[in-house]
Amino acid sequence: MTPLLEVRDLAKHYPVKSGIVVARQVGTVRAVDGVSFAVNRGETLALVGESGCGKSTTARLALRLIEPSAGSIHFDGRDVTRIGGAALRALRRRAQIVFQDPYASLNPRLNVGDAIAEPMAVHGIGNAASRRARVEELLGLVGLAPFHAARFPHEFSGGQRQRIGIARALSMQPELIVCDEPVSALDVSIQAQVVNLLKDLQRRFGLAYLFIAHDLAVVKHVADRVAVMYLGRILEVASKRALFAAPRHPYTRALLAAIPHPDPQRRGRVTPLGGDVPSPMAIPPGCRFHTRCPAAQAICREQDPALRPLADGHQVACHLAETLPEAISDTGAGFAPAAARRLALFAKARAAV
Repeated sequence: MTPLLEVRDLAKHYPVKSGIVVARQVGTVRAVDGVSFAVNRGETLALVGESGCGKSTTARLALRLIEPSAGSIHFDGRDVTRIGGAALRALRRRAQIVFQDPYASLNPRLNVGDAIAEPMAVHGIGNAASRRARVEELLGLVGLAPFHAARFPHEFSGGQRQRIGIARALSMQPELIVCDEPVSALDVSIQAQVVNLLKDLQRRFGLAYLFIAHDLAVVKHVADRVAVMYLGRILEVASKRALFAAPRHPYTRALLAAIPHPDPQRRGRVTPLGGDVPSPMAIPPGCRFHTRCPAAQAICREQDPALRPLADGHQVACHLAETLPEAISDTGAGFAPAAARRLALFAKARAAV
């Protein structure tokens, strides 16, 4: 089956220049540095990692909101890296985005009805009357009332604004929605409502999501597969169940171990992750994680591991994946108490709908 979205060796490098009269390049920020992944129809691929690892840049590259330095982007089997004009506009109808900041993503001078109808007007869909009817329908889908169309963004809470952003993305009847940390700026109880709304819309319309997040409780609730990103590169890809049960990369284990655990003995068995993330202007040779990896060996400092498949369905970029000791499971009763409470809150919010 052809993936709906597939990116291959995607890269985004920003030149760093210095000089007042004559600017010269003094370095390169490798924000995204050879990323490959695929999103299938109707599934949710979560892209996780520490802040600054390149997740949001990857999301914007996938939609060509920014231009890649290298690599290719395939949508429904077609290479869209070099298309433009009408062809690129047609792609916009099939792939939309929900931004992280619900306050900055809406034009304060447009009322909600105009903000949701604007994409339809730009693409020449329907007339004014049909667009008004569609706006009312979309507001109902995201849990708002038709009269909200006449109000302005400053009259809404953060959660309501994010619902408006989701309605705007749905106005094009897309097949793929990129969710760039859509709940990170919201209160916990509101996060549950928005995440459950996204899951309900996915089942109803068969949507595929590229879900950018750093909150593992949200990822555990919403994702089908998870890709772990570090310093511009994907280090591990696996199904949600497999990744939380048996992470194969030391960095993935460190992310899971960073969640507080109720059992001091099990918490003590985890080697804490030390050091700082290296600068994307000075990426270390070999494995880019070796400067913080407690299991690093000589080969890690010399050779950059490729993302390769393992027998259990994982893909991992680690020389030592087969020889690392068994990881502590992070599922079931062992899942961190804070994350477990979040999952329970999601389930409670869903049951109340």
